[in-house]
Amino acid sequence: MLDFLKRKNKEEKKPKQKKGFFRELLNDILFALIAVTIIRGLFVEAFAIPTGSMENSMLIGDHLFVSKFHYGARTPQTPIQFPLAHQTFWGIKLFGKEVPSYTDIVQLPSYRLPGLRKPRRGEPVVFNYPPDYKQGFPTDMKTFYVKRCLAIPGDTFEIRNKQVYINGEAIENPPKSLTSYFVEADKGVHQRYLREIGITDYEDENPYDTYATNAISREYNGKFGFKIHTTPEKAQALEQLPFVQSVEEIVYESGSESMFEVFPHDQLFSWSRDFFGPLVMPEEGMTIELTPENVALYGEVIQQYEHNEDVVINGYEVSIEGEKITSYTFKQGYYFMIGDNRHNSLDSRSWGFVPYDHIVGKPLFIFWSVDRTDPNAGFFQRLRFNRMLDLIK
Repeated sequence: MLDFLKRKNKEEKKPKQKKGFFRELLNDILFALIAVTIIRGLFVEAFAIPTGSMENSMLIGDHLFVSKFHYGARTPQTPIQFPLAHQTFWGIKLFGKEVPSYTDIVQLPSYRLPGLRKPRRGEPVVFNYPPDYKQGFPTDMKTFYVKRCLAIPGDTFEIRNKQVYINGEAIENPPKSLTSYFVEADKGVHQRYLREIGITDYEDENPYDTYATNAISREYNGKFGFKIHTTPEKAQALEQLPFVQSVEEIVYESGSESMFEVFPHDQLFSWSRDFFGPLVMPEEGMTIELTPENVALYGEVIQQYEHNEDVVINGYEVSIEGEKITSYTFKQGYYFMIGDNRHNSLDSRSWGFVPYDHIVGKPLFIFWSVDRTDPNAGFFQRLRFNRMLDLIK
């Protein structure tokens, strides 16, 4: 009996076999992926700015942290997706097509967790690009956009000669916002002069060319030159150069743009990006009569963003599940988002409303910034240390 107990004690004291190196490494990687996924999904996620639609507030090459908890994180609609990838595997192609990083075989109802508040007027917001439903993307797999929220549910939005009005009152433009100007210069302007003034957004079919222009290929009001996007102060400085004949602010009058370029893409309206509205933002519980004008304005919302089944729009008539309706009550609120680069931004003036369930988060600050617009600059010259840790307003 005593020998049995001794043997048992020896067996209990045997050291546990250590895990192999690769098994420990795999465990560490899995733990890191789970932790990063939770942090990105619930709290903070990093984003990069790929276009100039928010210049000068956010520049091409800015990398920023975006808060999910401000507006409340969303539970995933598409649960089967590869961590740290969005839509595709970082541009990897197979048989000429990008490889999806998710599958929509399983789709879950999405809910928003409690947040600090809802988006406010005047603040930048990251959201999923609403028209991506045309590409077949689920809401949480749609492309990420960042714009400035100018109107919230219940507001009446209007632009008169570039000036934005909310509920009939003019609002102050963001201090760094840009608009477009036509530069009359027969021989073009070397990009060095533009950069010395601080102008980096200009028309140039070949950015590696010596001149920042298709100068004699563009015409505006009988003048030949090229288009830039900048502030009034920088446009005035450019006009002082001896080889620039004039700099004229560009205004898009009502009816001057194709209806396919400006929301609501209907012949009943002749809005432009500078003369737009008035347009009422739908809010949860708001009821509208489905007149031809309202169907043109809100028909897509009812059909694509309100989670209704079997919506058919025939002309200016709307039916849901085979029954014609003459009024509609909205199930969620909608926002109006515009880029600070007012004439070089694909925003709500092009596609319309941003649904509340498309809201992703609030940009916090820039943690890394690299100038990707100057092909002649070296790596360290491209680093914008003065922008790092800047709060986003």
